[in-house]
Amino acid sequence: MIVKDLLFAILESTQKEKYPDLHLNSWLQPMIRNHNWEITKLEKIVIWDSEIDSPILTKEIMKNIIIELVWYNWMDKFMENLELDSSYQYLDKDKYRVNCYMDSNWFNVALRVIPKIIPTLEELNLWETIKNLCSKSKWLILMTWPTWSWKSTNLASMINYINNNFKKHIITIEDPVEFAFNSNKSLINQREIWNHTLWFPQAIKASLREDPDIIMVWEMRDPETIKAVLTLAETWHLVLSTLHTNDTVSAIDRIIDVFPSGQQEQIRMQLSMNLLWVMTQRLLPKVDWTWRIPAREILLNNDAIKNLIITWKTHLIYSIIEVSAKNWMILMDKYLVFLYNKNIISKDTLLSYARDKDWVEMLISE
Repeated sequence: MIVKDLLFAILESTQKEKYPDLHLNSWLQPMIRNHNWEITKLEKIVIWDSEIDSPILTKEIMKNIIIELVWYNWMDKFMENLELDSSYQYLDKDKYRVNCYMDSNWFNVALRVIPKIIPTLEELNLWETIKNLCSKSKWLILMTWPTWSWKSTNLASMINYINNNFKKHIITIEDPVEFAFNSNKSLINQREIWNHTLWFPQAIKASLREDPDIIMVWEMRDPETIKAVLTLAETWHLVLSTLHTNDTVSAIDRIIDVFPSGQQEQIRMQLSMNLLWVMTQRLLPKVDWTWRIPAREILLNNDAIKNLIITWKTHLIYSIIEVSAKNWMILMDKYLVFLYNKNIISKDTLLSYARDKDWVEMLISE
């Protein structure tokens, strides 16, 4: 069996059923994450017009699948580092984010679908919340929460909205490049770590000489990157980026905490003056388990929040968000209650993801 044909058959099956994640592991059948969020076997594939049982993926098959996914030239880098991030375009269909790694059984690959068509802000139900933010000429906009919560999708939708409505120069710095943009009213340059630049701080510093209006930084993952992003935001650039944190306030705390104590006062001041908006998002199973729905917490910086960041009383920011609904702010727990009251999520899901379960129980009992 030709490995490329086998890979295409597996990808075709996952795309046909719209499975979001695919796992290929040595000495196992292909596995998928189904719409119930469970990991199960991909039982059947169609290859050469015949339906067959999914085969066991031997070490040799997995090696050749990885070569197909990341190109032969990157195989040495994978073997050196024992893991590798990349992306893969399946014919003219959806793209995949690819992570190759090793375990006790040898080669493994995790693939996540990146939709070919970028959703609009309206389709993501972000239209009223964010359209005005996209017209700003400076500040920092953050998307937070764990992997597979559509952070990248939200950022891509924002970039596309700006691209279709404003005449700007947009630079994206990604690892890897995921959504492909076509310059429309704006000029877009997409740069990928390792392919087009060596690391985030270097690319961010270079961007200052590339005449950008907007810079999208794929992830603020270390102090050097965070410091460079804050410098961009205070030098009249609109910066979009992501963090892996549990909520909007912990995003602020994490940015400050990664720096030594002697630098934190300066970082608090920079952050308070340049942060514009933070959205935390989590995908939850719908009550009928047919698909997932985003739940969100939204923080829009104002004078009260700036003061709490400067004085490092960030735990009080939750209270500001709670009373600022008219300013498009909302706590995650209130958003969860809203979804529950609309019969979109179950009570078990509501309580599983609530920050303050007692408060949520009180809200839904009223």
